[in-house]
Amino acid sequence: MRSVLMVAEKPSLAQTIAEILSNGSLRSRKSSSRACSVHEYTGPWPYTNEQVLYKMTSTCGHVMGVDFPGRFNNWNATDPAELFDCPIEQKEANESLAIPRMLNQEARGVDLLVLWLDCDKEGENICFEVIQSVEGALKPSYRNERNILRAKFSALTPKDIRHAMNTLGTPNKNESLSVDARMELDLRIGCAFTRFQTTYFNGKFGNLNSSTISFGPCQTPTLAFCVRRHDEIQQFKPEPYWVIMPTLMTPAGETFTPSWTKSSVFDRQVGEMLTKHVKEARSAAVTSISSQQCTKARPMALNTVALLRLASAGLGMAPNYAMQVAERLYTQGYISYPRTETSSYPDNFDLRATAIEVGKVNEYSGVVQRILQQGIKKPKKGTDVGDHPPITPTRAATEGGLGEAWRIYDYICRHFLATIMNDCTYTETTALIAIGSEEFKVTATKVIDPGFTSVLSFQAISGSDMIDIKQGMNLQIQDVKLIERKTTPPDYLTESELIKLMETNGIGTDASIPVHINNIGQRGYVTVSTTGRRLIPTTLGILLVHGYEKIDPDLVLSTMRSGMEKQLNKIAAGEADFGAVRDHTLTVFKAKFRYYVEKIALMEGLFETSFTTLNDSGKPFSRCGKCQRFMKLISTRPPRLYCGYCNEALQLPPQGNYGLHQELKCPLDGYDLIFWTTAARGTPLCPYCYNNPPFPDMPKNAPCMKCTHPSCPHSMVVNAVRTCYGCDTGNLVLETSAGLKKRISCNTCSLKIYLGEQKKVKVKSGSAPCGQCGGRLMTLEDKDGVEKTGCIFCEDNMGQRCRVDYRGPRERTGGRNRRARGGMQARGANGPGRGDFRGSGPPRRPGGSRGRGRGRGMRRGGGDY
Repeated sequence: MRSVLMVAEKPSLAQTIAEILSNGSLRSRKSSSRACSVHEYTGPWPYTNEQVLYKMTSTCGHVMGVDFPGRFNNWNATDPAELFDCPIEQKEANESLAIPRMLNQEARGVDLLVLWLDCDKEGENICFEVIQSVEGALKPSYRNERNILRAKFSALTPKDIRHAMNTLGTPNKNESLSVDARMELDLRIGCAFTRFQTTYFNGKFGNLNSSTISFGPCQTPTLAFCVRRHDEIQQFKPEPYWVIMPTLMTPAGETFTPSWTKSSVFDRQVGEMLTKHVKEARSAAVTSISSQQCTKARPMALNTVALLRLASAGLGMAPNYAMQVAERLYTQGYISYPRTETSSYPDNFDLRATAIEVGKVNEYSGVVQRILQQGIKKPKKGTDVGDHPPITPTRAATEGGLGEAWRIYDYICRHFLATIMNDCTYTETTALIAIGSEEFKVTATKVIDPGFTSVLSFQAISGSDMIDIKQGMNLQIQDVKLIERKTTPPDYLTESELIKLMETNGIGTDASIPVHINNIGQRGYVTVSTTGRRLIPTTLGILLVHGYEKIDPDLVLSTMRSGMEKQLNKIAAGEADFGAVRDHTLTVFKAKFRYYVEKIALMEGLFETSFTTLNDSGKPFSRCGKCQRFMKLISTRPPRLYCGYCNEALQLPPQGNYGLHQELKCPLDGYDLIFWTTAARGTPLCPYCYNNPPFPDMPKNAPCMKCTHPSCPHSMVVNAVRTCYGCDTGNLVLETSAGLKKRISCNTCSLKIYLGEQKKVKVKSGSAPCGQCGGRLMTLEDKDGVEKTGCIFCEDNMGQRCRVDYRGPRERTGGRNRRARGGMQARGANGPGRGDFRGSGPPRRPGGSRGRGRGRGMRRGGGDY
């Protein structure tokens, strides 16, 4: 029997598609990747009707990513200018998931590969990452048969999935190449500018409070829109203007204030003269009353940009969060694919079937019945860019079942119904009133048919009644006032307005727009107001844009990125060469980067007006190993030590507390050792070694518990006890703190072993390792002076006071009730000491309890591990 491997983009999608195609008769099993399962079933191959074995699995987004190799990832060892020309390499997007290895294993001996990746350019790119992963594992094609096929679908409905299976095509190499080009350009350009300006400004100023001062070809023009609006507000000068406001009374005694048809005048003397003429008039005459029927058109079909704008302006949701919610609704089968630029339904779109499905939701059942009785109106013709159909509901849901996601689902349903309902019609009546030589008016509105506004109530027309007047009627003038007002500045940009600007100017794609807006917030360049979700630039964001404009305005102009996007689209359409577009774009930005570096003093001058130099920041903390003068501790992001005499800044770990470590110095360079503590660990570090690793096998930004110095009493080599059994990659290292409470911590994962109150703890050097677990022996001296030596993992008398605190790799962080901590069973003498994980939850302690390991200590073959 021949076999078919099918690959989706997410595990949940794989299961849904397999359940649809197998009619629920699938068998699921684990794969070699802890994140992905394999769903198997037998069924007919639709093109030959032969029975085949189907295997459906998935990736977790991109399988591979691009990065710089080796030394080019070391900021200190690489000139940022080199990043434009240095080699790049593909690396696994998430090595811990081992997706390429899993795909290759599942593809061995398989006859056909069917790719069910999301149907956009990113999905096409992942298609070729999957193809690369299974290369050599698939069987050769049979009788010139295409053995790599592509499924195209826009919704996770049985109809769409089965149609996709019956109309398989081939992956689009050109679209994949356009994504490759974008990824490489963004990597090289963004990293070069970001590394240079981060290093430069953090080496000059102490209170930037930003560990990374990033630049992005999309991010920077996005920020510029916000800063330009800020500049307009700051430069705005209020200008006075005047409005004539008469108060009139009808013969029936009803008073009202009509509006002036001239709106206003900006000359006070003219306003006073006109007001005088109005006051001199004896009465006001109704010169005409006219009515006209008006229409408010129903919306076009919903695309991504429209959804994001509504989510921000109407629902108060950040665009990035709204997109995450929409993607979750899609993977659960409630809506169609949420990344689309198309706002026009295809000619063959079944509007009636979708309406009937929406009618199954209680909130819309009455509306749907009326629509079906009156007849579905033909939707407005929008824009069809040939990607995906508009966003529509695909399955009925309940508010209780969706939770917070209901708000997005509810709007998508209402918007769909609005597109197939009547336009809103209303009459607008206007009465013109002459007072002397000036004309005033009063208007009234009456709704004839609310149409689509009955479901999109925020777009409803407000009705108002006309004053009881008739044409030719004379009205009494009660009062006439000349009101002075002042022009007001524009408000800060809302997220909705920014999205529209980005779409109009070609900044980003429907998929990336919310990411860019989220980035400028995370980088500390803008803050979002609590009301109206307005984007207010910070001092850092303002100075960056002003500095770019002073050096090279092209860096913040939208034309730079929109021009790049046009070239990338030409690659996707097969109209431009990948290499030519990439090389030309890199040549342009490389020249701009060199000019930026040469003129950086212009931007520095702007920064000096708002930020404090390093010499004037921080407080004396520890001694420099070069000049033995005190270095200042600067605690704002990024935390660092600064020596004003040597003009050198040394970064410290980004989070935690810092203190001097027993007045000890690093034996290599003479710098005072810093004791760095977090909730996970406490360890000394040398600030100079942390920034400049002294040994080739020592990673950058490594504390002493990762140092490979062979004899330093604080190094990993001296204090490591054994390989960590929680992660298999780190080492369990004794923390050399001065207090009574000692512990051993993994220098990679969160595993900690508390040793109880001990006066002295030392890893015994020169002795043979434990014969059972291979760990090094330790000497413990308690507060009473009792000393004992042995293996804390295998000897009962050594582990009596020890307990373990561990959040294992199976435990997720984030969300409610997900930070449970628990002990871990160790194999001890029965194995190499790696964690014996059983089940899907946190490992259990003996006796079945979960949580922190306590009680009888660590015992041979098990215990509180």
